[in-house]
Amino acid sequence: MLCHQSRSRSDPDGRRVTTITAEVTSGGVAATTRRRLAVSPGTLGIAAATGLVLLQAVETLAGRHGLGTTLAAGWAQLVAPGFVALVLAAVMCERVWPAERRPLLSRGHVQDASYFLLYVLAIAPFMTLLSVGSAVVLGGHARWLAAPWTAGWPRWSVVVATLVAMDLCNWLAHWGDHRIGALWRIHALHHSQEELSVLTSFRAHPLMHTNGFLLATVPVLALTGARPLAPVLITVYVCLGTLPHTNVRWSYGPLGRVLVSPAYHRLHHCVEGRQEANLGVVLTVWDVLAGRARFPLRGSVPCPTGLAGRTVPVEQADGRPRPVRLLARQLAQPFSAG
Repeated sequence: MLCHQSRSRSDPDGRRVTTITAEVTSGGVAATTRRRLAVSPGTLGIAAATGLVLLQAVETLAGRHGLGTTLAAGWAQLVAPGFVALVLAAVMCERVWPAERRPLLSRGHVQDASYFLLYVLAIAPFMTLLSVGSAVVLGGHARWLAAPWTAGWPRWSVVVATLVAMDLCNWLAHWGDHRIGALWRIHALHHSQEELSVLTSFRAHPLMHTNGFLLATVPVLALTGARPLAPVLITVYVCLGTLPHTNVRWSYGPLGRVLVSPAYHRLHHCVEGRQEANLGVVLTVWDVLAGRARFPLRGSVPCPTGLAGRTVPVEQADGRPRPVRLLARQLAQPFSAG
């Protein structure tokens, strides 16, 4: 005879765990097996919030018959020809001046190339909808953000102030990714790469973008109001945030004290040491003010990158998992009780 009993509880990490007990009785002997099924309520909550933001964007744009136009415009900003050319140029620089020399088709490059393809096909439109949805949600519930006090400012000063404030908000979002358990479960995928390259910029869970877009929308609404930033400025900002993952030793010289360089950001990805240091996306100033800046030493050996203990499935593990299948496992991992 086979019977099932189930019960739920919360484990010390806050995940909801369901224990299913199956009892098999044969000849007066009962055998009990236990199987633990666990899900992360934090990840599910972030996914639900993201879904609501996306729904707001789709409803707003569809009602104005601007869904297709907005998606096309957002894709043109995030996958601009100049941006793609920069990524390809960075790949070439990695071949000529590598921080760590490795084959062009190494496992890490192939896996991150899969994420780049996903970015081009799906994540760029996803990010566009997140941007619109964040503006709709915050604009509808925090109208006080649309401050008119910048109306008399010179246009250039509004642009500079907005970009700097956006970078601060992205720093805060990145800080939260490392300090809040539910956010770290999602962000850990980005840190799992053991063969860092410019393509690692795209190795990110879609849900990782939600808190960043919500926070970065605040200064946009507060400072620009109805005067949106020129698309080229968004493209330039995305370029500056992508280059630091490049597998080169560049520190940008004196400019590296202000802008996040590949050598500076590599220290953030070190498998050993403080990954809560060097959180800057484009500017280093926020790390300096928070006491979290670690500037690279001239001539130092590039540190190994990745996650100690490989808490996320990685392509460098034993065997040769197919990139698409592994990508699916990596994206599903934050929802399970790994």
